[in-house]
Amino acid sequence: MTAVTDEPTGRIGSPASHEDRDAGGRGRVPEAGRVPGAGRIPEAGRDWNDGLIARRAAAKAADPEPGTALDDDARPPQVEAYVPSGGPLRPRLDALRELVGLSRARLDGDTLAEAGRVLDEAAARQRLSSRHTVVAIAGATGSGKSTLFNTLAGAQISDTGLRRPTTAAPIACSWTDGAAGLLDRLAIPGRLRRRPQQGGADTDEALRGLVLVDLPDHDSAATEHREQVDRVLALVDAVIWVVDPEKYADAALHERYLRPLAGHAEITFVVLNQIDRLPGDAADQVLDDLRRLLDEDGMALGEHGEPGATVMPLSALTGAGVGELREVLGRFVQERTAAARRLSADVDAAAARLRPVYVAEGRPGLGEGAREEFADRLAEAVGAAAAGQAAEREWRRNAGRACGTPWLRLWRWYESTRRPGSLERPAQPEPPEEQLTARQCVEQAVRTVADEAADGLPAPWAQAVREAAVHGADGLPEALDALVERAGTEHAPAGSAVVATGVAGASGVAHSGRVGGKPPRPKWWPAAVLAQASMTLLQIFGGLWLVGQIVGVLEPGFLTPALVMLAGVVGGPLVEWSCAAAARGPARRYGQEAERQLREAAAACGRARVLDPVAAELVRYREVRERYAAVTEISTTGG
Repeated sequence: MTAVTDEPTGRIGSPASHEDRDAGGRGRVPEAGRVPGAGRIPEAGRDWNDGLIARRAAAKAADPEPGTALDDDARPPQVEAYVPSGGPLRPRLDALRELVGLSRARLDGDTLAEAGRVLDEAAARQRLSSRHTVVAIAGATGSGKSTLFNTLAGAQISDTGLRRPTTAAPIACSWTDGAAGLLDRLAIPGRLRRRPQQGGADTDEALRGLVLVDLPDHDSAATEHREQVDRVLALVDAVIWVVDPEKYADAALHERYLRPLAGHAEITFVVLNQIDRLPGDAADQVLDDLRRLLDEDGMALGEHGEPGATVMPLSALTGAGVGELREVLGRFVQERTAAARRLSADVDAAAARLRPVYVAEGRPGLGEGAREEFADRLAEAVGAAAAGQAAEREWRRNAGRACGTPWLRLWRWYESTRRPGSLERPAQPEPPEEQLTARQCVEQAVRTVADEAADGLPAPWAQAVREAAVHGADGLPEALDALVERAGTEHAPAGSAVVATGVAGASGVAHSGRVGGKPPRPKWWPAAVLAQASMTLLQIFGGLWLVGQIVGVLEPGFLTPALVMLAGVVGGPLVEWSCAAAARGPARRYGQEAERQLREAAAACGRARVLDPVAAELVRYREVRERYAAVTEISTTGG
């Protein structure tokens, strides 16, 4: 659609009468609903002269009437680029954009829809003029908004009358050129674009850059009228709500518009019209009650120099208070911050809606206690403590074999061949009950650590943490089984006890040491073996000496060979007992090392499969939480 700009008007239209006021009492409450997004731009090439005023303008092109529209093709479009104010809005929009991008994989589209709409509308508004401020005049049936629109424009632009609804489509009045792009965005056709009556120089200068839009009644019986109001209100920079003494407390206004838009107070004007109908100090009483209702709606009032909504009484019919509104509106327009305030308020509203999915209760995360408990449960599942005890027993058994008397070792070997379940018998697999218990222990450990990590997180992120833990736990019991099996068979001969050393299992982490077989011997073992061999030789030597004396080969003398043999007999067990006592400490340390290695291997496996994915989700949450904080920390509307 070709943008148009209108020529200055030259004549003030006739003043409106009281017929613009409410002719039907209080309006009906419209359907509740949210303010939708932007509408569609009218189709290009649409004939501009399909209205009565436009046809009159074509007949009197040499002498344009006030409030008339020009041909779309009469002038080239005048669209002025938006100039950023350099305030905090830009970083907030950037943070919101990053927040939406980081959250798409974790949040559904409906949750992010409003934030996406705000970003789209902000981008669209920032591509257009920053010298213009688009202000909509909204109100209920018979409130006098069209009369106020005509009074501010100084021309009979918007129709007024008893027949309802009078305003069927938004009508725009621009005080300066260059607003065509903004009006295209509002989908206001060229035939409904006007220029105001040129008045005093000061008046015209104060309102330079103002684009005033008269909306249909927000409580109209026509559904399409209410839809147009909702569409335009979502796009304008500011809004003037016109209320009258009869319907200023209407629930349709407060519940559907003022209360949901309470965060947009700085760009909101609420004017009590028709005060000429109120006798005495009734106007002040109604105005005070209106302020009370706005306060209950959560809308801050701009009193005593504080930022907030502007509330003032006036009479569009008699002109009382209109000059003050024009003055306030002029200052507001000249500040040229309405668009940024509107966008900032939209960001605040989107952030408030997203708060439940980003703000956690407390400080969620995985503490050292939770990690240690998870490692303990996995160690219990793989039997790390039992493996350590087995390793300690194996050490002491090897010490007994190496340092024990030959006769005792021979007897133990003989007994082991006769006793069921001996070391020479193959090791039996674990009963199915124990395997099931170990699997349940692993699953319980995963559930516990997931609940601990998700505690206090918003629901979507808590669900993501639990899913990461459950997904990582798939195959974890099998990986731990393979870990234990490798620990028990990698270096162990058939029938040896399962000792957890030398692990390089599913965790991918190798540990030094041995698995099964004979543990490494300390340096003092050869000396102990030599001492035990010496005791054995003494026994043999003493015995042969006695035998030789008995058979008469040697000279009689039983005392000396008996003492030699007794020294060997007593010394052998004494050496064995001393070695057993000396082996307790190393055996205990060996068992503890075996338990630690298997525990660390199981913990590394659980960390790689469960804890790391959970930690990654927590890091992602902290990142989006920081982005959300950047969206909400700096606000030009106090949000």
